[in-house]
Amino acid sequence: MKTTNSNLYLTQHGIPIRNLWHMLLYAWQDYSVTSQITLSDVEESPTLDALLASMLSKLIRQRLRIGLGRDYKNESGLLKGIRGKINFPESLRRNAFEQGQAFCEFHQYDLNIPKNQFVRSTLVQLIQTGNFKSNELRHQLRTLAKSLDSVDLIQLNYDLIRRTGLNENDRDYKLMLAICELIYQRNIPMDASVKNKLPTLNRDELTLHLIYEKFVANFYRLHLKGWRVTAQKYLTWHEAFPNPLLPTMKPDLVLEEKSTGRILILDTKFTAKSLIENQWGKAEFDSSHLYQLYAYLKTQEHVSEKHRQAVGILLYPSVSQKILSETVQLQDMSLRVESVDLSAQWQEIEKRLIEIVTQ
Repeated sequence: MKTTNSNLYLTQHGIPIRNLWHMLLYAWQDYSVTSQITLSDVEESPTLDALLASMLSKLIRQRLRIGLGRDYKNESGLLKGIRGKINFPESLRRNAFEQGQAFCEFHQYDLNIPKNQFVRSTLVQLIQTGNFKSNELRHQLRTLAKSLDSVDLIQLNYDLIRRTGLNENDRDYKLMLAICELIYQRNIPMDASVKNKLPTLNRDELTLHLIYEKFVANFYRLHLKGWRVTAQKYLTWHEAFPNPLLPTMKPDLVLEEKSTGRILILDTKFTAKSLIENQWGKAEFDSSHLYQLYAYLKTQEHVSEKHRQAVGILLYPSVSQKILSETVQLQDMSLRVESVDLSAQWQEIEKRLIEIVTQ
């Protein structure tokens, strides 16, 4: 992070924390729960870890005031009384009956459940590895972690959060787990055999890629009236013979205007530069990005006339740079390379995103 003359914190990619906060609001689609976090809280966060920690701690405190979520969990053990179902083979094996006991299997209504375990374990990881630029915040997190002592620490696992059951009253948990997942992704090793995590990829860049992708998708869902917006839609190769070795095709967004049937296939690319230099130092488009977008369009063009006329868009972020807007026309196919300045005023960012789709 760095600061501007106005003391407004910037990420190392030049994105003001205020704008990053707006992106997070769109990415998580929950203004009501996050409304308790003020703009001053946001702008006083010197790092992305500090921002996530502030959000998570406020949500945990709110939950502690009303009580942590509980659920039934399966328990078993030797009891002097009968509870639930008696496991007779296990009771006989342990000679439990001779001791006036029984091995029982029962349900326990408890707060030591996966969603609370994931939150506490992430909080402890954040205390150990977070970059806060302040010991005060780390001390506050330690105090908060002590209030969760009755919840077990677990080995964090990426799939665990996906399997964590939430009900309709768990809106705050939904956001807490989203923050936990983001924190975990920032610390996940690329290869278990490699001691240094993410040796060639900046950790903030990895995280901001995920935020940027979800932000763009949810922004268009909310603001594009008269459009059908589908995120992460699987496209079929339409191969003549099935081949299990073909890679998955899943663009970030497929947008379809309901009145005209016009189709846009959009892929977000969070990279430092929307243009790269070739071996002679000449600026050019990233070929791998163009090939990917071309495949999305080419494999679908026979489906219908509207698919044949679909337009592909690569959407890059730029920061205090000239806005890139270029079109490549290949026979009847249009590929567009666009960018949005994430350091601009928020109103300008929204205006630019709408222009990209409606122009």
